[in-house]
Amino acid sequence: MSEKLQQTARELREAYTGGAVPPLRHILDPFDSDGAYAVQEINTRFWKAHGRKIVGRKAGLTAEAVQRQLGVDQPDFGVLFDDMSIANGGVLDPDRCLQPKAEAEIAFILGADLQSPETTPVQVAQAVASVHTAIEIVDSRIADWKITFADTVADNGSSAFFVLSDDGLPLEGLDLAGAAMRMKVNEKTASTGIGAAVLGNPLNAAAWLARTLAKRGEPLRTGDILLAGALGPMVGLAPGDWVEASVEGIGSCAFAFGEAQ
Repeated sequence: MSEKLQQTARELREAYTGGAVPPLRHILDPFDSDGAYAVQEINTRFWKAHGRKIVGRKAGLTAEAVQRQLGVDQPDFGVLFDDMSIANGGVLDPDRCLQPKAEAEIAFILGADLQSPETTPVQVAQAVASVHTAIEIVDSRIADWKITFADTVADNGSSAFFVLSDDGLPLEGLDLAGAAMRMKVNEKTASTGIGAAVLGNPLNAAAWLARTLAKRGEPLRTGDILLAGALGPMVGLAPGDWVEASVEGIGSCAFAFGEAQ
């Protein structure tokens, strides 16, 4: 593994506590997918060796508008670790974040493995044990969110934390593509969207994720949590914010970004 990639991985790890780093242009071409995922993998192995447990994956860049903004034609993914989970209704300490934003999503918990590099949305649907409303708290270790595709991939998909609704629903009968989302911050609507914003249907994003990981020899497993991608625009957070997301027909979840002011 290139020493430059190792050094980049160290810089990103240290940014979690030492502050955001400049964009990685000096190391990674903005479209260097292989190099960026290599950096992500270095840090995944590091964190696993230091006791963090993988509980799932997240898909990002699932909106066509965001792909166009970054000049790419595919989503990306990051790893979800156990210590990234915030209880529904719980509190996230702002000191654990650098420049956080919240986005509402649909999440799946798998009831079966997805090992095929040809996984289809129908096969994903058959493997889903429960469907949840989710809030992903994204946070870039890249200064001022000046990210390219390579920046966000290397930075574990700009992941930080997530919240799931308590009671998941079976998939059967749910209209994922047509499900309307509303996210409120301090009781005021801050973001709206719909399931179709995620590659036409969140199951499409989950199938892309399953295929991609299977090809890498890292297939999705029973019990994994999948965050399928944002249903609407992300929203910046300030200490004291109360954030609540609801998805029609699925449910709601919420968290406090620090104690109320």
